[in-house]
Amino acid sequence: MIQVKRQNSFSRILTLAAVVLLTLSSSLFAQDAPAADAKAGEALFKANCAACHKLYKPMTGPLLHQVSEKYDREWLYKWIKNSQGLIKSGDPLAVKVYEENGNKVMNSFPALSNADIDNILAYTDTPKPEAPAVTAVVGGADGNQGGGVSNNLILAILGFVLLLLVAVLFLVNNTLNKFASAQGIEMPVAEKRKPIWKAFVENQFLVLVSVIFLLLGSAYFAYGWMSQVGVDQGYMPVQPIHYSHRIHAGENAIECKYCHSSARVSKHSGIPSLNVCMNCHKSIAEVAGPESEFSSVTEDYSKEFYDKEIQKLYKAVGWDEATQSYTGKTQAVEWVRIHNLPDFAYFNHSQHVSVAGIECQKCHGPVEEMEIMYQHAPLTMGWCINCHRETNVKIEGNAYYEEIHEQLAKKYGVEKVTAAQMGGLECGKCHY
Repeated sequence: MIQVKRQNSFSRILTLAAVVLLTLSSSLFAQDAPAADAKAGEALFKANCAACHKLYKPMTGPLLHQVSEKYDREWLYKWIKNSQGLIKSGDPLAVKVYEENGNKVMNSFPALSNADIDNILAYTDTPKPEAPAVTAVVGGADGNQGGGVSNNLILAILGFVLLLLVAVLFLVNNTLNKFASAQGIEMPVAEKRKPIWKAFVENQFLVLVSVIFLLLGSAYFAYGWMSQVGVDQGYMPVQPIHYSHRIHAGENAIECKYCHSSARVSKHSGIPSLNVCMNCHKSIAEVAGPESEFSSVTEDYSKEFYDKEIQKLYKAVGWDEATQSYTGKTQAVEWVRIHNLPDFAYFNHSQHVSVAGIECQKCHGPVEEMEIMYQHAPLTMGWCINCHRETNVKIEGNAYYEEIHEQLAKKYGVEKVTAAQMGGLECGKCHY
């Protein structure tokens, strides 16, 4: 009996030691495992999840902030990699989540590893950033802060001191004159000279030269003023909804003809329908803040400003962000036209864009850098004629021009024919 007791106690000790070793090994492995990277998770989230999910608002799918606290990590691995397979297997939690979200099918992401999903969950678990506190401005509308003396007050004091000095000088001069009179001192009297205007009038040569310069100068400025009539270069109107070409065409590299699709086939480039905007903005209700590497905000245009403009778009198309559906209540947006040729001038976008293959920037300038769209070129007849004189006709893959191009090339003794040599300077091309 004593031996049996010893064997039992020895087996218990072995079991206890094994448990301790397993616990220590699991803790060691847990310490060695690499920590999830929220920064990498943000990039993965924006590439895979942002089309349907937001962190703090429901979208096509539910909000994902702190989703790892709602569900088991192993279950999330299975759900993200193959949600439909998990539902079909009869998993009760998967079926419940599927039904709670209106039976919307979630894309499967089998290519994401567990480490990738850990990174994404680390990003969704990041604390919600607090709204920046508004700093009170001290010192009035001139922008001075911190209790300093305002510029206007300093200028007022300096102006008062200057007036005081003028008054003192006047009093001193008056006192000296009275003192001299009391002492019988005669003050020298300045000799009266001929007024300069009278001397100028009596000099006929100066009068003639001045009249000639005056006429030439007037003609120069009158010609310069009249030549600008109808030229709106630099025109930059404020639109009812702020649209940043810098963000859309520049940072996001959206092709111009995605929005202005009629430029390929029509005379006019057209104003994009708001439905084109909603192709993307159904999923983009706000821009990234300055803390994100994907942020587009600047010192002049804040996140709050851009988010407010997106809400104007939603109001115009009648989009309910909460239900992710259209209400049917729409409002017309009165866009202000920027580029506007006279009615007697004919210009066809499709001929220049599709046939000639001219880039939009040739006429509209560096659109991808413009926060606010403006008229870059003068769009005058002389500007168009110079372009026709300098631009060679593109005949590669265009059988329409091959025969006439060959004939004109022989006629002018050149290898490439310009639009002007092709007849681009004929009046009837643009005026008929």
